Parts: sequence; structure tokens; C-alpha cells
Amino acid sequence: MEKDFSRRSFVKGMAVGTLAGYFGAAGLSSTVFKSQLLPKEKVNLVDIGQIKGLKIKVISETSWYDNNVFLNDVKKAGGLLVNQYEIPWTREGVKAGYLGDNLGGFSTYIEAELMDGKVMKILLDSGWNPHWMDKRFKEEGIAEKLAKKEIDFQVISHEHIDHFFGIESTMRHYPDIPMYVPKGFYQDGFDLLKGKSFPKANVKNDHPHKGKVTVLDSKQVNVLYPGIALMTFDVPIILRVFGEQAFVFNVKDKGIVLVTGCCHQGIISYMEEVRKKIVGGEKIYAVQGGLHISPFEDWDPQYDDLIMAFNKYGVQKIGCNHCTGFITAEKMIKAGLPVVKGTARHMSKRDIYLGNGDELVIT
Repeated sequence: MEKDFSRRSFVKGMAVGTLAGYFGAAGLSSTVFKSQLLPKEKVNLVDIGQIKGLKIKVISETSWYDNNVFLNDVKKAGGLLVNQYEIPWTREGVKAGYLGDNLGGFSTYIEAELMDGKVMKILLDSGWNPHWMDKRFKEEGIAEKLAKKEIDFQVISHEHIDHFFGIESTMRHYPDIPMYVPKGFYQDGFDLLKGKSFPKANVKNDHPHKGKVTVLDSKQVNVLYPGIALMTFDVPIILRVFGEQAFVFNVKDKGIVLVTGCCHQGIISYMEEVRKKIVGGEKIYAVQGGLHISPFEDWDPQYDDLIMAFNKYGVQKIGCNHCTGFITAEKMIKAGLPVVKGTARHMSKRDIYLGNGDELVIT
């Protein structure tokens, strides 16, 4: 590892391994390589059905509070390929953090109204810092919904620290909640669910999961309910994580709505797969969640190609946040893309995209 561990070297370091690994880890989707990376497939293979409407609320989009602290933790532990369960993550003394803790986390609450009027309540991911997530769950009414078992199931987009290490915050309220995880979860992840502690990484779960865990394969579109599906991508990601899944909703009279965690698979690759595999996939109405474009605010010229590629898809609403860099949102807005702005509440730093407590409603 070079001594100069800059944000740019961090992103470029994701190139370790195969070219496919680079694109998967960095979330890159350059149209220059798209035809080589994505094989030709039949169009519109799966009819996932429709829903009436969708409400998406950001619970937490703050993965960590200080990029430099996070990067230094990774550097000191040995670099990008180190097991995330073996890194002593900084838990105190960070001025910008919550109670001095650099850890934050990502979590989103979703309500999807089925065609028969039933509302499915879904929790996507569970953050990282349990103290921060307990606070956010309480403030947004998620803790109460979990305690009353009103949330139908939880989806873990992928095993990364900021999406999964705060699982205790879910389990303390609803230990038998049904869960969906992507193919690629390591045994460590299942052990954390069951209550194992990892002292070196400062992560624990004192409330073991007692419900059903379903591992979703990447070889098919996984339809959970009419109009609600998950797609799993076999993508290698930094910190020894593999595989990510993301939502596909089909809203009547609107079109396809994609809801992501980080989108390490690449947002363009994601949209292309939807177009190729799902009926109506050519009409992507909205995208919400992490886009994984310049998350460390180090712009790479190839991202300009990615921004330009968005115009091809006719997306009407882009509710980005989380690992989407502020510079990315600024460039999208400048390019005329329909980025939905937020309110910069609850420690979200800026209103340039959807932040903590903000909603995207599609009916």
C-alpha cells in the first residue's frame, strides 16, 4: 500500500483483482465497457405485477461522519481487502460524529401498497452505530412498528458495515422478523445475526435473530409480492464483502421504481438488467438510494460518461443519497437531471439530495 492513501487511491485500489471486480467494487458503469460486460439477453422475461403506490422514507443515510477517519481505519488495518470484521473501527473522539462516534449507517423504510389495498411495510438495512440507529428508529416511529411486529420483513442489501453492523437495533425490537439476504453472505454475517460478538471491530448483537432468513439467488428475479421484486448481483466489494441486492417496484401508471442500498453493481448495469429481465423495464420512473458515484468526493472523468448515460433512461425522479457524493448530485443537477432535494435535517449535511427523515412518495 502506498504511503499516500488519498481518496483517489482508495477508489483506484478497488481495481485489485479482476476488471469485473473493479467495476463491482467501485460501482462503475461506464457505457464504454457496457457491451463487453453485459451479455445480450432476451427482453422482458419476468412480469412482476404492479402495486398502487410507494412511500420511501430515509431513516439514515450517514454511513460515517468523517471520510478521513474511515479511510485511516482501513489503511491502518492493511487496506481494502481486509475482512471488515477484523478492523478496529473508530468509535470515539470524532467531532463531526454522533456523540463522538464516527459510525453512522444506512437504513430506509418502505411502504408499498398492493393492488388489493394491503400495505407491505419493509425495512431496508439496519445501519451501523446502534446508538445512532436506536435514535433514528425512535424518531421516525420505526422502533414502535418493529415492537408491534407491523413491519413485514427486513431486507439486507449487502453485508457491509454501514448497512448491517447495526442489526442489533432491529433485533432488540423484533428478533424474529423475517429477513432476506443476498447470495454471498459470509458465515461471519450469519454468526452476527445469531448473536456472536466481534470485539476487534466493535460490533455485537445481544439480541440473536430467531426468525427465518432467506438467501436469494442471483440467477433469477425474486418476486416477493405482486409488484415487488429483488434482484441479486454477484459483485465483489471491498472489505471482503460479496453480493448486493436491490428492489424493483412496478407502480401502476408510473413505471419501475428502483430502490438501492449502495448499488455497488453500478447504477447503469442495474437499470440495464431491469430493462432486459422485467416486463416494463424500459420505463424506469424513479431511482432512490445510494448510487455509489464518487462517494469520497473525488471526481473521476469517467463519471461524466455515467451522468450523461442517465439521459438515455428517462428517469423522472432521482432520490439519491448515502454513497452518492455531493459533487455527483451537483453535476446531475447541472446536467438537468431530476434530482429530488431534501431538508438537511437530523444531521444530514446538505439539502442537495434526500437526507435523514426525507420522503419520496410515488402514487
